[in-house]
Amino acid sequence: MTVSAPVPRPGPSFVREERLRLRGPDGSLGREVLLGMSEPSIMDDGWWLTTLWGVDGDGVIEATVVAPMAGPPPEQPVAMLGRILAGALAGLLDQEDDRQLIRLRMLPAADESRPWQRPLLLWLAVRWDPVRGAVMRPNELAREILRAFARSVEAANAPSPGAQA
Repeated sequence: MTVSAPVPRPGPSFVREERLRLRGPDGSLGREVLLGMSEPSIMDDGWWLTTLWGVDGDGVIEATVVAPMAGPPPEQPVAMLGRILAGALAGLLDQEDDRQLIRLRMLPAADESRPWQRPLLLWLAVRWDPVRGAVMRPNELAREILRAFARSVEAANAPSPGAQA
């Protein structure tokens, strides 16, 4: 299923886009998507704000395209993608009260009873571990974000919601 009015590509990716081959309905290789991110805005308090997206030739894809092959789960896509993304960035993110400093948001769905029918467009805010932030260049940190996003999309598209790709 596609978004009724395709959302155009947000712009060029800050770091080289990640190519990801999704699984088809029968488990075979499916369509290829590109995952990208905007140039991060770095706030005075150290938070990075950026936009993550998945696109094909028509623009931003719908989250249902990357939903588990068994069908979209009832939870919001940001919950599933967020857990995997946070896990992939573990050790790189700062913590406060034993919680990683990462926040994610997606555009609202037209019908919240179908939470996966929304563009695969996420707003991400992270604060890096001070040591990591001091020794890694911004493009290296951005590359880690995009790789983690690719991992979350790949895992979401796995044969079952708990399967590892």
